[in-house]
Amino acid sequence: MARKGSSIRLSSSRISSLLLSMFATFASFYVAGRLWQESQTRVHLIKELDRVTGQGKSAISVDDTLKIIACREQKKTLSALEMELSVARQEGFVPKIPKHTDGTETKKRPLVVIGIMTTLGNKKKRDAVRQAWLGTGAASLRKLETEKGVIARFVIGRSANKGDSMDKSIDAENSQTDDFIILDNVVEAPEEASKKVKLFFAYAADRWDAQFYAKANDNIYVNIDALGSTLAAHLENPRAYIGCMKSGEVFSEPNHKWYEPEWWKFGDKKAYFRHAYGEMYVITHALARFVSINRDILHGYAHDDVSTGSWFVGLDVKHVDEGKFCCSAWSSEAICAGV
Repeated sequence: MARKGSSIRLSSSRISSLLLSMFATFASFYVAGRLWQESQTRVHLIKELDRVTGQGKSAISVDDTLKIIACREQKKTLSALEMELSVARQEGFVPKIPKHTDGTETKKRPLVVIGIMTTLGNKKKRDAVRQAWLGTGAASLRKLETEKGVIARFVIGRSANKGDSMDKSIDAENSQTDDFIILDNVVEAPEEASKKVKLFFAYAADRWDAQFYAKANDNIYVNIDALGSTLAAHLENPRAYIGCMKSGEVFSEPNHKWYEPEWWKFGDKKAYFRHAYGEMYVITHALARFVSINRDILHGYAHDDVSTGSWFVGLDVKHVDEGKFCCSAWSSEAICAGV
């Protein structure tokens, strides 16, 4: 009985070993078949790649793959930047390409944009300026821009009675000379002189990407060559405020010609802070952009030169006291003089 039981256990062990061997064999065949199938697929793909590309290489290298990925990422980044640039240009944060009056684009960056402050009844003074240094008509303006890098326009507001004969007269004059910047939201009045200058700087900075922006009166002669050579010496300074600097007395008497209604803001000594004399002064592109961006919150005093100086008191600005801008002291090297 013991021998019979032993035989049964031996038979069961042999059967288990046989089944395990068979399973292992089938598994080996399966794995081998899969490997063979994958190798055939790989060979087929390599042949197809060679046929399509006409190259003998079987695959793209890792370095080439990384370069392709990098190029795709750069393309995505460039597309995103182009979209941001487009939005910024629409919102006015990127200067528009300057254009001639006929719509054609200029290639060279203008050196300076000059705003000549004028009023409704000053046609004789404007004609004197045109005859002396500005010229008349679009051709003269374009020649001044292309040869000297100077853009000059008369700056004027509107009559208190908008659309009246004075406004129509300015429109008719501008249709002939094409040399005005007309600020529709400025009323031509002494008390709006500071606002007028501020909006000129804002308008000019938004329209022309110039190195400098100048304010001038319509009763002075401008020496364009002297102006250009003087400004060229300050191209490396991004925040320059250039003019005939002074610190005048603040007048609190209402009947005085230079009365300052806010005289009390200037302390007991009643002296203005350092600022450029009002007949002509210049600011750089960065300062003009500052005025443009902050036009709604920049305060204006009774006089435009004081107002302009006040906008830069708290900024890191280089005040350049340039005697050539003292228009009352004319010399051969002076930039301006009365006409």
